[in-house]
Amino acid sequence: MASADLLLHPVRLRIVKAFLGDRALTISQLAAELDDVPAGSLYRHVGLLTRAGVLQVVAERRVRGAVERTYTLRLFAARIGPDEVAAMTLDEHARAFMAYIAGLLADFDRYLATGPVDPIRDGADYRVAAMWLTDAEFVDFLRDLNKIAQPRLANPPGKGRRRRMLYSVLLPGSAKPSSDDRSSRTARHPPTRSGGSP
Repeated sequence: MASADLLLHPVRLRIVKAFLGDRALTISQLAAELDDVPAGSLYRHVGLLTRAGVLQVVAERRVRGAVERTYTLRLFAARIGPDEVAAMTLDEHARAFMAYIAGLLADFDRYLATGPVDPIRDGADYRVAAMWLTDAEFVDFLRDLNKIAQPRLANPPGKGRRRRMLYSVLLPGSAKPSSDDRSSRTARHPPTRSGGSP
């Protein structure tokens, strides 16, 4: 099975996301988080991800005559490779992006359902900004972003730490600046946040 087909299934995508942040989970713990997914379906999808090497068993123990397995995510295996991305059709990219956005919306809905929520206290933020960058400046930006995020992605769960989901979307805008795009005007308008964001 191609990794895009494997990873972009709605249920499998949620399973993979549940393990992000260096988490080790049993099927029971996973089922408690994905309580709308039938148990049989959950076992089937975990089995597929395990056989594909995306999940790995890190511990086993006997519980009332059954074997309870603890799984972790093999992060490097939970990615769609550059060659496969390059070979994807426009329709496949559209479907992949829709799966990504659907996952984001579902996560936000689940956050709202935990209520009462306080976006400022909880650090729930969403915004959009535009930058004029050469290709070289864009590569520098990605490298700087990676330098900031990478050490924190390795943080294990611990006291006082809350799991925070980071979504990123980078899209090219219009290729040519309009007559209204002036440095002075851009400077007066900070990055805008979507409606209702803190």
